[in-house]
Amino acid sequence: MSTRRDELLTVAQVLEELGGVSERTFYRWRELGKAPEALRLPNNELRIWRSELMRWLGSLQEAA
Repeated sequence: MSTRRDELLTVAQVLEELGGVSERTFYRWRELGKAPEALRLPNNELRIWRSELMRWLGSLQEAA
């Protein structure tokens, strides 16, 4: 279990965590419904909870 506290990540931070996935790829995954759940802020920016990113990555590992 991770010792990091849960936090909201920007799309750029998520892309970095994923090892440099392109922004275009991430938004394509969103269009296909294959990206982690995100929150849309009032300024229209997206944020992803770290716990949601970890859950999503875990679900990919189980499917492999």
